[in-house]
Amino acid sequence: MKKIMKKLKKKFKIYDPKLKEECAVFGISNNEDAATLAALGLHALQHRGQEGCGIVSYDGEKYHSEKRFGLVGDNFNDEKVIKKLPGKYAIGHNRYSTTGGTALRNVQPFFADTNSGGIGVAHNGNLTNAITLRNKMVQEGSIFYTTSDTETIVKLIAKSKRAKTIDKVIDAMFQIQGGYALVMMTQNTLIGVRDPFGIRPLVIGKLKNSYVLASETCAFDIIGAKFVREVENGEIIHIENDEIKSIKPFPPKKVRPCVFEYIYFSRPDSILNGKTAYEYRKNFGEQLAKEDKIEADLVVPVPDSGNAAALGYAEKKGLKFDLGLIRNHYVGRTFIEPSQQIRSLGVKLKLNPNISVIKNKKIILVDDSLVRGTTSSKIVKMLYDSGAKEVHVRIASPEIKFPDFYGVDTPTKKELLAANKSTAEICEFIKAKSIKFLSLNGLYLGMGFEQRNENYPQLTDHHFTGEYPVKIIDELGEDKVTQLSLLSTASNN
Repeated sequence: MKKIMKKLKKKFKIYDPKLKEECAVFGISNNEDAATLAALGLHALQHRGQEGCGIVSYDGEKYHSEKRFGLVGDNFNDEKVIKKLPGKYAIGHNRYSTTGGTALRNVQPFFADTNSGGIGVAHNGNLTNAITLRNKMVQEGSIFYTTSDTETIVKLIAKSKRAKTIDKVIDAMFQIQGGYALVMMTQNTLIGVRDPFGIRPLVIGKLKNSYVLASETCAFDIIGAKFVREVENGEIIHIENDEIKSIKPFPPKKVRPCVFEYIYFSRPDSILNGKTAYEYRKNFGEQLAKEDKIEADLVVPVPDSGNAAALGYAEKKGLKFDLGLIRNHYVGRTFIEPSQQIRSLGVKLKLNPNISVIKNKKIILVDDSLVRGTTSSKIVKMLYDSGAKEVHVRIASPEIKFPDFYGVDTPTKKELLAANKSTAEICEFIKAKSIKFLSLNGLYLGMGFEQRNENYPQLTDHHFTGEYPVKIIDELGEDKVTQLSLLSTASNN
């Protein structure tokens, strides 16, 4: 029966055409309300992962763990649950699976006992050598209980022969590769790690005498903490006895953050390199307008992802900006839809045309990215069916032609529309009057750079260029473009 249900889900599932967020991590030290604040922080970071959530706390003697499927607000909104997580130290995690399956055993944070005490680990990102490391440890006698690459990190820390926990962590960090941000907790100690290129984000905040680590600054706003700074690329933050220490064990590298944090992943109000994500996205829209010569009546965003870029585009062009699509914010994911007629309603579950705005208008439809193109084609048809004269699609990022291996759940290269079709063919596929993408240099200009440095790309932009900053160690199957998957044949029980 399980196999039949699995096949049905795979057959009828509507795939979200957007790139999937990675995960969210959060940690707080020396606070009486550590678990409550962790739950609030994870709530603010909910956009980064919706499959599962978990919190581990430490009360001075014991560790306590609560993990759940689903959203933070549905699982950590009860005082009874929070009371199960006593202590002044806590770390938390929101999960979107990029390696392993959606089993409860894969929900983080993970915990392990070592010869220097217990340690909890919350991880955002992917390791490009996780399978290689895992196979080596299995051959040496290690036993794995999850299908997540995070367990590989925990095992490496536990196996280290170094005496101090921080030295065990450093020892493990020298063995892993990829894009990652880690928040760890030991007895009265909070540790944060960012990969040598700074691909995945991690920031430091402070709430009175408590230090906070999180994936984004929006997690600080909800608990009243002040943003201190970003964790630097290759930096390990060690917080103990209300003191913060910086350790930089790796050879120095120039920072290359993931460009999609700026384009799509981060919440619009989160601060990235001194500006909010909203400011960057608006800049991308302005740059796109500079590169475009089309004439139209109004600019319509694909809500909510295209809002800022569309506003920047409209302001630069001097065109009217209006909400031609209304979004329903209360739609969950629909997995089994028994007929083509019902499946075809997938987009209308989330978006509905505002006919009074779009009828008899030449529309510029702005979104932040285009992945498979399936939803774009349905939106274009929806606008035409509602009386639009013309629909010109504008994308505020370059064409996505290559998959990701650092924690973003992108489709394989075979599924990426721009990897297999020319711009003209994409336009025909989505049935738009015209389509235009932001140029790569336009993207860099929107970021505040003069242009892309070919010798040193300032961003991790392999989605557009195929230039991967971290070598892919694991064998990834046909054409080496599939997403990392550990024990992919294992049951997700």
